[in-house]
Amino acid sequence: MRRCADVLFGQRARLRWLHLILGGALFMPYWLVGTLVTGPLVDAPGLFSGSLAVQLGAYAVGLPLAAVTALFPAARPLSVAAARALCGVPADRFADGPARGREAKARAAGWFTLHVGAGALVAGATLALPPFAVAVAALPFSPGLRRSELGRFWGLDRVGWVWAALPAGLLMLLALAAAAAAAGALLAKLAPVLLGPSPADRLAAAERRAAEAESRNRLARELHDSVGHALSAVTLQAGAARRVLEAGGADLEFVREALTAIEETTRRTVGELDRVLGLLRRGEPGGADGAGPGLDALEALVRGAGPHVALTVTGAPARVPEALSREAYRIVQEGLTNAARHAGGAPVTVRVGVHDEEVEITMENPLSGRPPVTRPGGGHGLRGVAERARLLGGTAGAGPVDGVWRLAVRIPR
Repeated sequence: MRRCADVLFGQRARLRWLHLILGGALFMPYWLVGTLVTGPLVDAPGLFSGSLAVQLGAYAVGLPLAAVTALFPAARPLSVAAARALCGVPADRFADGPARGREAKARAAGWFTLHVGAGALVAGATLALPPFAVAVAALPFSPGLRRSELGRFWGLDRVGWVWAALPAGLLMLLALAAAAAAAGALLAKLAPVLLGPSPADRLAAAERRAAEAESRNRLARELHDSVGHALSAVTLQAGAARRVLEAGGADLEFVREALTAIEETTRRTVGELDRVLGLLRRGEPGGADGAGPGLDALEALVRGAGPHVALTVTGAPARVPEALSREAYRIVQEGLTNAARHAGGAPVTVRVGVHDEEVEITMENPLSGRPPVTRPGGGHGLRGVAERARLLGGTAGAGPVDGVWRLAVRIPR
């Protein structure tokens, strides 16, 4: 008994009943248009005629109109929002966004037509049947009602049948609740079928997830490159300054330059770290394509790496597209980090050439007796450089050449 009551009057049943009443409210404009069409055909006395022929005719005219208007792409998001909130169906079983394609629009139109059609019937019964059922149930307690047309219609003006009106009225209310629960359950069952994602929707969702993952991977690479380079540069500068002080040397200018480089590097890195973490906090992975250091910031980058790094830039870096300039900066940054990790403080030469067809980056440092190694996991060391170049349609190569370790990157403009 309790389970039956929950099915008919529980929270889920009440929400689905409300969903049907909402469908009836949405059907009202179509019903009014239907009355304007059918009223003159049956010689109805007015717009709101109680004629059954007008009511049924307006319903029959309104349903096709609802189906046509639901073919617009924006109809599906509205239907999905209402169904998610009121039908008790898991949210992930619905499609997101406007309907695209003939098949998706047809399914969305079918759902909307079913929703407003069933909702109009349930909403009409909800408005009309309870007062009538209460009046019928009250017949045994009201002699005036028993003598009315209602009592004579039911044959309850005879005392022997008068108490049959009470269970009859209650059964009417139960029948209304059962009809609303059944209609709500049917809509909930059909909602994933008619409002669920089509193959095109699934493909678009997969592409969105791939784009978000790529954006987040880009943020992770930027964070790794920025922080990794800063730590390597700071460690190198601090170690050099410590060795000068421990040797008792008087080269305070060198120590001052090392501390200045540490200050500039950490300040720049904190700014970049705040930018990346801000994008992550706001949930905007696409912001990875936003502002960031480019080729114009190479001098500050090299200055922070220490006096053993020499930079040569040819061409016009300002004419390089922003995205390419940003990626070229990160490649130089990762190359310097790799050199600091493996070159042991040896001189490093950085050459950046901006040509008409491509951007060429070359970094060289003397061999230290052991070649640079890459760590597992993309976005680290030389593997990260190769990944960035490949994404931009370029090439990257590293290895010993003429007694030096050379990193050469070519990226088309």
